[in-house]
Amino acid sequence: MLTDNRPGSESGADFDESRDSDEPAFEWMTNARRSGAHTADGAAEPAAAGKPKDERAPDSSRAGEAPVSTEKTVPREEPVPHREPAPTGALNVRPPEEEVRRRRDQRDAVARSKPAGRRVVQVLMAILAPFLLLISAVRLVASPAFLWIEYYRPGFPGDGYGFTADDRLTYGSYAVDFLANLAGPRYLGDLVFPSGEHLFTGAEVSHMADVKGVVLAAYGAGIILVLFFVIAYLGLRKTPGAFTRGLFAGGFVTIAVIVALAVLAVLGWQQFFMEFHRLFFANGTWTFRLEDTLIRLFPGQFWVDSAAVVGVLVALAASLMVIFCWPTPRRRGRRSVAREVDSAEDHAE
Repeated sequence: MLTDNRPGSESGADFDESRDSDEPAFEWMTNARRSGAHTADGAAEPAAAGKPKDERAPDSSRAGEAPVSTEKTVPREEPVPHREPAPTGALNVRPPEEEVRRRRDQRDAVARSKPAGRRVVQVLMAILAPFLLLISAVRLVASPAFLWIEYYRPGFPGDGYGFTADDRLTYGSYAVDFLANLAGPRYLGDLVFPSGEHLFTGAEVSHMADVKGVVLAAYGAGIILVLFFVIAYLGLRKTPGAFTRGLFAGGFVTIAVIVALAVLAVLGWQQFFMEFHRLFFANGTWTFRLEDTLIRLFPGQFWVDSAAVVGVLVALAASLMVIFCWPTPRRRGRRSVAREVDSAEDHAE
C-alpha cells in the first residue's frame, strides 16, 4: 500500500509524478491522441510528426537504460477534401401545383412575347406595303403595253384633231419611255411632226420633266422598299410566322387605303385629280389647252382608266397577301410547334 509522506496527508497515497509515463489512462484517450487534440478555435492539432501515438521514445531518464530509437517511417495522410453538406429534404419538396402552373404560364408568356425590334419591323411593313404596291402598279401602267390596251380598246375616245390610234401609240410611247430613261428634256423637245412643227411645246416638255423627276423618285423609293422587305425577311425568318404577320397586316392596311382613295375619287374625280397634281407640281405648270399634244395623247378618260387599273392591281395584290398570310389553325399549329422546338433547343443549350 502506498503512503503519502506529504504533510497534511491522511490517506498515505503517493502523488509523485516524476516517474509517470505518457500512456493515457483510458483507451478512448488513445484514439483522441492519434487524431490530434483540438485547439480552442476548433482546428485539429496534428499528432507527433512521423510517429504513431502508441509508440513513444524510451525514457532516457531511467537509470541503467540506454536510449533506443524506435522511429518508423509512416506515410503521410492525404488531406480529406471538403464536401458540401447534402441538401436538406425541405429543399427537394415540390412546390404546390398552383405555383408550378403560375411559373409555367410566366415562361410561356415570355416565350410568346415579341421583342420590340420585331414589332417595329412588322409595323413598318404594314405602313410601307401600300406604297410599295402602289409604285409597282404605277410602273406596270406606265408602259407602252398599257398604252396599246387603252388606245385600241372599244369605247376609248378618239382625237378630234386628227391623231389615229397608231399615231397616239407612237407619240405616246416616246412620252412614257422618257419617264423611265435618263435622257434630258431634248428627248421630247426635238420631236417634230412631218410638217416640221415641234410635237411638244416648251411648257409640255417642262411639265414632263417635272413628272419624270417624281416618277424616278418613286421608282427609287420602290427599290429601297424592296430592299427593306428583303432585309425584314432575313431578320424575321427565324421567328415562325413573323414575316407573314407583317405582310398580313400590310395587306389589310393597303386595302383600307385603296378603299379610301376610291371613295374620294368617286365622290369628285375632278377635285381628286386636281389635288393630286397640286401635291406634286406647282400651280400653272400642269394645265394645257385641248389642242396641245399631251391632252390629245392622254385625255381625261385615260387618267380615269389608269387610276382604276392601279387601284385594281393594288387591291388584288393586297388581297392575295391577306389570303396567303391568313393565320389559319393549321398555320398557327405549325408556328406553335416551331416555337416549341426553338424553346427546347434553347433549353438544351
